[in-house]
Amino acid sequence: MQTAELKEVCKAVRRDIINMTANAGSGHPGGSLSAVELMTTIFFNHMRVDPKDPKNPDRDRFVLSKGHAAPCYYGVLAEKGFFDRSEFQHFRQLHGMLQGHPDAKKIPGVDASTGSLGQGVSIAVGMALGAKHLGKDIKVYTLLGDGECQEGQVWEAFMAANHYKLDNLTVVIDNNGLQIDGSNDEVMGLGDLAAKLRAFGFALFEVADGNDVDAVEAALSAEVTGRPKAILAHTVKGKGVSFMENQVGWHGKAPNEEQRAQALKELEG
Repeated sequence: MQTAELKEVCKAVRRDIINMTANAGSGHPGGSLSAVELMTTIFFNHMRVDPKDPKNPDRDRFVLSKGHAAPCYYGVLAEKGFFDRSEFQHFRQLHGMLQGHPDAKKIPGVDASTGSLGQGVSIAVGMALGAKHLGKDIKVYTLLGDGECQEGQVWEAFMAANHYKLDNLTVVIDNNGLQIDGSNDEVMGLGDLAAKLRAFGFALFEVADGNDVDAVEAALSAEVTGRPKAILAHTVKGKGVSFMENQVGWHGKAPNEEQRAQALKELEG
């Protein structure tokens, strides 16, 4: 997709995020809105997937390690054609397909059930290693939150990715600076995350504006051989909705009807 087309998909996904969380009265809009350009560009410009054949063994894989950003994931999958948008009205509802965290057993296009932070990237490393073992040309993408990088398991997975030279793995970090209890620096400072990723053997691409599809596309398009790739994308939590941007309170709170109307009006504008 070209830039203009990607931006239109991103706008649609943001509307879906607002509507899903507002309808359910629960969910995680902040970190979903920050990740829109990252997930949209991965799925529409880089992943080899077919919504008509979602279990094709030779497909590329995606693992949403920050599983609470499911509204963004569901919006992207629906825009890609994996399921009908009517499923959105059952988001976080009993017996609904689209639960608060992704379920690989129920949702076409979801490759791993995630939600417990730190575990998704280990799953992605296993997928990439398995593809190498089988001699398959399969690329694996995983999206982490920056707060999630406080988990020790993340760094164990990073060590394995480097040890096994997984150049079919791309780790994307949604670096919006906030987590459920406050800023990353207040909760548990991450230090120089870029330097750490390089020290762990990644070919690092730092994106100053992770909500710019062109900048994200450039980083995703960069070719790397012999080692895993990491994209550290600086994003804005709640991106696109003025009263949600950079506000930690919107990590896990749904908009009411008045807030929904205001958010949709801003997104249309």
